[in-house]
Amino acid sequence: MKTLKITLPLVFLLYLFIPNVGFSAGEKSKEKFKVWGNCGMCNKKITEAAKSIDGVLSAKWNSETQMMVVKFKTDQTSLDEIQKKIASIGYDTEKHKADDEVYNNLHYCCKYDRN
Repeated sequence: MKTLKITLPLVFLLYLFIPNVGFSAGEKSKEKFKVWGNCGMCNKKITEAAKSIDGVLSAKWNSETQMMVVKFKTDQTSLDEIQKKIASIGYDTEKHKADDEVYNNLHYCCKYDRN
């Protein structure tokens, strides 16, 4: 029976030609989009909703500009999923409108002008 002698050059070649499946951290993305809201309570609820999604690394919302900046892993979530989650708690985004019933249950100071 023949045996294969493993040498350093052989290990190096194997490393080059065998893909590192499962070891990649995935691509990261930083995106900016509009979320309608008014106050500090809105800020807390909007950012907590985004951060509750697996793969979201950070979320910041500015009540003056109504702009949200999120950093996330693209292999775990998407911009669309993040916006859907925010809309599900009552806040309209550029791509998703909150259900009227959920919007109507927001605190009075959180109710923004809807188009």
